[in-house]
Amino acid sequence: MDKINKKRIILIVVAIFALIIIFSSGKMFYTLQPGQAGVLFKQFSGGLDKDNIYEQGFHIIAPWNKLIIYDVKDQKNEETIDVLDKNGLSINVDVTILFRPITSKIGYIHENIGKGYIDVKVIPNMRSVVRQVMGNYTAEEIFSTKRKEVETQITNLTEQSLKQDNVQLKNMLIRSVKLPKQIKQAIENKLEQEQEALAYKFKLEKEKSEAERKKIAAEGEARANQIINSSLTPSLLKMRGIEATIELSKSPNSKVIIVGAGKDGLPLILGNN
Repeated sequence: MDKINKKRIILIVVAIFALIIIFSSGKMFYTLQPGQAGVLFKQFSGGLDKDNIYEQGFHIIAPWNKLIIYDVKDQKNEETIDVLDKNGLSINVDVTILFRPITSKIGYIHENIGKGYIDVKVIPNMRSVVRQVMGNYTAEEIFSTKRKEVETQITNLTEQSLKQDNVQLKNMLIRSVKLPKQIKQAIENKLEQEQEALAYKFKLEKEKSEAERKKIAAEGEARANQIINSSLTPSLLKMRGIEATIELSKSPNSKVIIVGAGKDGLPLILGNN
């Protein structure tokens, strides 16, 4: 084979290789955005590489392999669920769930469930837990008195369930509880009556406290008067009267003071008015 033919062969091989690169470039070069992660499927050497996660940035992948990309940001789903309460009453509940796949486990999610894990696992699990928990309470408890307790139980059980499937629960909220109109009105009336009863009880307790306070004040005042009266002897009263007379005599107003002319020998004061 002469040199010209060798060069032609080399050029053909290079051209073929270049064409392969050009046509497969879409499968070789990946740029993962923030909030994305990828797991590699090696077609000829081991299959799914579950433990090697590709994070945001530029990556070059052999054209015969495939990078499977997952959204690992927080994701929100809003659901309306029909539930039967403890007494078999139908309730309509609006629930919001906030979750995300565990980034380091997306390989296991893809192997066991696939990219449809939200519809296959997240939503069905959440619905099942909501029905299970609310089935242990009455409509009144769910609607008013134990709503927070119900919400906490649902959150905890859903978190445990999703964790088994490598999904992290971020938050869960019961947005609204819808009851049949007549049941809702009956519950609201009962709650209103309970509030009125509590207000009346508070009023009675307040009045009782006020009466007790007045009683204590009156008893204190009576004891004080008793002490004062027991200390007011005739001699003390005469002395206080003389002291008051002396102070009055110092006043610039016109007056006549007759010493010893009053009752009990106290001075008698005759003013100009």
